[in-house]
Amino acid sequence: MRQDLLALIEPIVASLGFALWGIEYKSTRQGSVLRVFIDHENGVAIEDCENVSRQLSRVLDVEDPIPEEYVLEVSSPGLNPTLFFNTQYANFCGEVLQVKTHTAIEGQKNFKGELKKVYEDSIELEDHDRIVRIYFEDIAKASVVTF
Repeated sequence: MRQDLLALIEPIVASLGFALWGIEYKSTRQGSVLRVFIDHENGVAIEDCENVSRQLSRVLDVEDPIPEEYVLEVSSPGLNPTLFFNTQYANFCGEVLQVKTHTAIEGQKNFKGELKKVYEDSIELEDHDRIVRIYFEDIAKASVVTF
């Protein structure tokens, strides 16, 4: 479903002059939420989010890619952006990341450290004076940490 949503949402966001930062879909007992994160070199205002939300709502209502009811939220990546695409990591070399993995690496699933290198298939993170190589396929969630 994620790739279908990306293919549907990205051209709409781009046509409005924004970059698609990422999407997140969560389904809980309280309801489902589709979060769309947009970015722009000059920043993102509330009015921008409202405009993108209106346009996306129209298309999503017609295309109906999600069979259950959900709430659509559109926002900027924020101060501690989650990284959704492998191509986003290179922009944050030297920054501190919080990374959670699907499986344990050296007995650990949660890492926090400086992003040292980005490879085609992985990243190197300095976590507590050691370098840990984490493959993109193992990353459950990664966010930039600002102090």
